[in-house]
Amino acid sequence: MQAEQQLSKSLKPRHLSMIAIAGVIGAGLFVGSGAAIQQAGPGILVAYTAAGLVVILVMRMLGEMAAAHPETGSFSTYADKALGRWAGFSIGWLYAWFWIIVLGVEATAGAAIMHRWLPMVDQWEWALILMVLLTLTNVASVKSFGEFEFWFASVKVAAIVVFLLLGITAILGLMPGVDAPGLQNLTGNGGFFPNGPGAVLAGVLVVVFSFFGAEIATIAAGESENPVDAVKKAVKSTVWRILVFYIGSVAVVVTLLPWNDASVAKSPYVAVIELFGIPGAGVIMDVVVLTSVLSCLNSGLYTASRMLFSLSMRGDAPKSWRKISKRGVPVSAVLASTVVGFVTVGLNYLAPETVFLFMVNTSGAIALFVWLVIAISQLILRRRMGADAKDLALKMWLFPYLTWLSIVAIAALLVGMAVVPQTREALLLSMGLAAVVVAIGVYRYRKNGPQEGAANDRTGGRKDEVQSMP
Repeated sequence: MQAEQQLSKSLKPRHLSMIAIAGVIGAGLFVGSGAAIQQAGPGILVAYTAAGLVVILVMRMLGEMAAAHPETGSFSTYADKALGRWAGFSIGWLYAWFWIIVLGVEATAGAAIMHRWLPMVDQWEWALILMVLLTLTNVASVKSFGEFEFWFASVKVAAIVVFLLLGITAILGLMPGVDAPGLQNLTGNGGFFPNGPGAVLAGVLVVVFSFFGAEIATIAAGESENPVDAVKKAVKSTVWRILVFYIGSVAVVVTLLPWNDASVAKSPYVAVIELFGIPGAGVIMDVVVLTSVLSCLNSGLYTASRMLFSLSMRGDAPKSWRKISKRGVPVSAVLASTVVGFVTVGLNYLAPETVFLFMVNTSGAIALFVWLVIAISQLILRRRMGADAKDLALKMWLFPYLTWLSIVAIAALLVGMAVVPQTREALLLSMGLAAVVVAIGVYRYRKNGPQEGAANDRTGGRKDEVQSMP
């Protein structure tokens, strides 16, 4: 019996639907959107639309592969099959590294909010408490992870839905005490593109990383009773989630408030809530952001641990990380992710401007690397299928044209990171880390051809079934 067959299959459809939503709605939407709006003005809507389009295409490609062969390692195992073991090894480790770094960032952000509420407890102690709490959640069972994520996501969804309803009411002039703005804030103050088209292109680089995390649903689907249906639903819902939650809520902000208002730069959603005359706007947003932070911590730890587990099953990580508890949880992989997560939290307090900043920057472009590998893998695997592609449960639209368009768009974003001074360092450090990991992978598998794949990472399948994957 393969170890993957012992992974718990206790994630329910409601868990997976909310995990898919939570993967898109992060604290970056509530906090980071202010800087993006200040940079591009109302034209930031074009940036969100462009970035959202790329994510929708990437998710469709990933969905095609995941629906055909649901696996714990997701795109890492598909890279194994398409490009060779060195590729799956490299992108798997880079992806795990990204989420482990996120643990340090999010734990610190959550601790800052808790410290504001309860200053008698030091901020580093709050970070420790949050990390321990969510580690216990992930170690207990995958169902407990799913339940926490379900309720975290529910709070975020409810907050955005209420925000949108109130925003539309105000825009239509139906809210007492709030004048209908019309198109003044969209076309006034320098026009729709006050800082020029170049600022919008730079804005794409800012907002594109807000969408990273949508792929978590394809990883979690492997621990559900019906992974194929779960993947199909998650991928198909990506379109409306991006349109409604991101583009819709940002449209409310730039319609109701001048883009160059100081309050928008500080916290756009708080500024809009204050415009509505709702008391305690700052506290309300703190609650929503804290929920987003806890959601990101919870899902980040889950995702990093499952990728480490997958790497271990393929012989690319310590064998001890493949051990599974009686409740179907890869506890060793969870704890391995947690240990490094604790280290990053500590470094954030001990050396925030040096070591920790360096570590964060090494993960700055990993999202684009992951998307590029997904697109290239899908292109190769789909072509390798030939006539059998007609039987796919989920297909990429207009293949191969939109796949190539995605590859070109992602490559353009990487070039953009090199051109824009604010993102250049993160790109160079990320490329440096990627070069080291790829070199290790190539050296490790230098005798293996591109057809070599990992036969030990299929969730709930036999070894020979995995090897037959095109």
